[in-house]
Amino acid sequence: MSDPLRAAADTMRAVRDRCVWTAQISHRDLVPYLIEESAEVVDAVEAGTAADLREELGDLLWQVLFHAEIASRSASDPFDIDDVARGLTEKMVRRHPHVFGDETAETPEQVLVLWNAAKAAEKRTRTSVLDGVSVHMPTLALAQKMLAKSAPVLSAAPPLPAEPPADEAELGEALLGLVAHARAQGWDADCALRERLRILDADIRAAEGAGDSAADLEG
Repeated sequence: MSDPLRAAADTMRAVRDRCVWTAQISHRDLVPYLIEESAEVVDAVEAGTAADLREELGDLLWQVLFHAEIASRSASDPFDIDDVARGLTEKMVRRHPHVFGDETAETPEQVLVLWNAAKAAEKRTRTSVLDGVSVHMPTLALAQKMLAKSAPVLSAAPPLPAEPPADEAELGEALLGLVAHARAQGWDADCALRERLRILDADIRAAEGAGDSAADLEG
């Protein structure tokens, strides 16, 4: 019985061995391609056909296989696609105790509680709610992620405009209007939001530090 995933991994290995361009590519060299292929998957989800999505998922899988093949030849700390798959399976089993263990979760909210508890147990060395949040995320997505992470830490959210949008369509119009205003002023809207997120980052970490100090005093 054929194994298409194994065949794909074997194809990647052969390409790495025999293609002079592929043979000299590093993890860092691949980053722009990973970003591009991820974006094309999003395009296929939002506006493509099933055939488009199947193709783009394959291209994204190729990036995963490529990174794993490069890593398999590392002199210091090698791993291969089987190690990646094994680690993924073990993690997903741990994070779904209601599927593979004795826990019960009957609502999405209960599932999330179990997921977060398992994740917290795995990431005991993290000292901030922002640890593990990639600053390379698209800026708006990063802002949304940081605000969600900050909710248990900061008591006050950033202020709303005088007339906040009533729905997502109005939000889109408001965001586009702000970008247009920034462009007219010669400002970089993306840079402006990233600068504000740096301030939010500092505020979150300061609040966490204050909380630790208070806990030390109470202890």
